[in-house]
Amino acid sequence: MSQKGIVLYLHVHQPWRVADYSIFDTASKHDYFNDQSETDRNNQKVFNKVADKSYRPMNRVLKELLDSTPDFKVSLSITGTFVEQAEKYAPDVLEDFKALVATGRVEIVAETYYHSLAFFYSREEFERQVAMHADMVQRVFGVKPTSFRNTELSYYDDIGSWAEQAGYKAVLAEGWDPILAGRTPNRPYQPPGTNNIRLLTKNYRLSDDIAFRFGNKNWEQYPLSATSYEQWLNAALSDGDIINLFMDYETFGEHQWEDTGIFEFFKSLIVSWSNRSDVSFYMVTEAAESFSSAGELSMPHTVTWADSERDLSAWLGNTMQHEAMRYIYGLEHDIIRSGDMQLIGDWRKLQTSDHPYYMCTKWFHDGDVHAYFSPYDSPYDAFLYYMNAVRDVRYRLMAYHNSSHGGF
Repeated sequence: MSQKGIVLYLHVHQPWRVADYSIFDTASKHDYFNDQSETDRNNQKVFNKVADKSYRPMNRVLKELLDSTPDFKVSLSITGTFVEQAEKYAPDVLEDFKALVATGRVEIVAETYYHSLAFFYSREEFERQVAMHADMVQRVFGVKPTSFRNTELSYYDDIGSWAEQAGYKAVLAEGWDPILAGRTPNRPYQPPGTNNIRLLTKNYRLSDDIAFRFGNKNWEQYPLSATSYEQWLNAALSDGDIINLFMDYETFGEHQWEDTGIFEFFKSLIVSWSNRSDVSFYMVTEAAESFSSAGELSMPHTVTWADSERDLSAWLGNTMQHEAMRYIYGLEHDIIRSGDMQLIGDWRKLQTSDHPYYMCTKWFHDGDVHAYFSPYDSPYDAFLYYMNAVRDVRYRLMAYHNSSHGGF
């Protein structure tokens, strides 16, 4: 019988942000993603800032723990857009991630290369991007993904069925209370109509204690110690096999700054847990293979890990977002047929879910989160710059169609 334990999964991603691309730029310049200004839309500036605050120090912490703690294991998903930027702006960061994976105790979880919402708009494009991601993971890290997560942990039953048919052994989802209906997120489940794949659901309370509440001085549990948190983990395991701690990699150093004590907290927790003989760590696929299903768990409607609603409203909650996605995916047929790899690549970069996220107009407590992550002055600026880029993509497509290089 397998020991109970933790499944720690961290998501690594950076989008290609659209620059201050005006209507006057369309049909004249096509560089949407390379703002050389000092704004937060300068992709190189943002990447290097996050690398210094989060990627480099957290990579060092993980490598130190992997070297000194034989039982420690972690799972990562790393988007293609992140890898592209790391190769361009900070090759040492990518080398650090390669060294982590080379230990054999860091699993890479599959997803869409461009961190897109393609599953909800085009199954063909979705599968192309998943294949691109798998190829990238094999090329860069030398491993083949055996587990899957969809963008923003967006999930419903069809995704579980697709993932099993695609050969994955595990798929990740949010452990949302209305879906679990009194059941625990701390056991593997089985998507309806599947036979072998396991559904691992995020323990959002324990995950968010670290990801969102850790540095909040107004939180009643502040300051959180590793000892207290370990007690919470023990209590959660009394009703389960595994605790799925899912969060962004940037939690460490970027969302929770170093001066909150987040790195020391994490190291203390991992060392303390590894010193015990009654618990363990699991990578995603390993956990799916180590524990039997606690039964079928159906999610007939899309659940995500974002905002209080846990749905797609963070990306598709207003008319601007719907219009933007309708236009970009409406170009698919002609874009793919063009065979122009630069054009196809720019079109795909514009599919990244961060773009509609920046257009979100939700308010109250969720609105604060959206404003924190957006590099634009307003959702309307994000929409205008984005749609100008889409117009230029359409112009380039028409120019290609009318050129001597071919047609449709």
